[in-house]
Amino acid sequence: MDPVRLSVLDRSRTREGHTHPEALRDTVRLAQELERLGYHRLWVSEHHGVPGVAGSAPTVLAAAVAGATRTIRVGTGGVMLPNHRPLVVAEQFGVLESLFPGRIDMGLGRSVGFTDGVRRALGRDKGDAEDFEAQLAELLGWFRGTSPTGVRARPAEGLTVPPFVLAMGAGAGIAARAGLPMVIGDLRNREKMRRGIDHYRDRFRPSVWAPEPYVVISGTIAVAGTPEEARRLLIPEAWSMAHSRTRGTFPPLPPAERVEALTMTGKERDFYESGLTGHIAGTEEQVAHELATVVKETGAQEVLVTTSTYDREALLDSYTRLAAIASG
Repeated sequence: MDPVRLSVLDRSRTREGHTHPEALRDTVRLAQELERLGYHRLWVSEHHGVPGVAGSAPTVLAAAVAGATRTIRVGTGGVMLPNHRPLVVAEQFGVLESLFPGRIDMGLGRSVGFTDGVRRALGRDKGDAEDFEAQLAELLGWFRGTSPTGVRARPAEGLTVPPFVLAMGAGAGIAARAGLPMVIGDLRNREKMRRGIDHYRDRFRPSVWAPEPYVVISGTIAVAGTPEEARRLLIPEAWSMAHSRTRGTFPPLPPAERVEALTMTGKERDFYESGLTGHIAGTEEQVAHELATVVKETGAQEVLVTTSTYDREALLDSYTRLAAIASG
């Protein structure tokens, strides 16, 4: 396949028998390996009160990742803007860009938490997501020094930190109107993804941030020596998703062999099997063909890989094989 920009979103997923601090350190180590392999970006996520995710403070974790690497771009996928005051977000990214100039990305989403308890703890409710477009405009204004309050965002004002919109729900239209790059998934629903991309490109307004549309497609990609080994990489996350859909909590990742030995209810089995389908997974040859197809269909400039699994060595092997595919 033709060369394509390849990046990774690592959610700092916790694993059974391992701690949250270990998950965060795993993310930092992975960033160093991805830099060695030539990946373009490493992004971290924001989740609150989730047993299976340690990444709750993305700008703090991004600072640790950037401090442990030299060349790879580092950012967030994303900061959930409705959870924060735009001024504070601008200040945090201003600090990051000041410390690591030319390497920081500002990925922004509009989620306000998965449960009522988390939203109450954050002092937010579902309706706050509806203000995302105004919050985004305010945030970008702090960097350009156009806030009407008379307050100046230090050290953000005058700095250029590339913003990206995570296109959840109405995000494609928001990204287009703001003239910002867009991140869209997932690879399991290609038709819906293509409609979102078309909507974005048709309505895109050039801006100081992006003169033309820039599309990042995201999803799970697993590469191994055999199709069966690649499928095993998907098993821990598929079971965690099935568990969350049937029991209301998103747990740490279990080993694939433990999942394979489970006796599941019919409902659990349905969600689990669904979680194993639709991803790009297989040998190098299989993945190269499917990845080239989806890049051609979408016209995406970049692929953001979101794979999570229990076996970190197998995950790194998958990323190593994928890097070789993407480099042509």
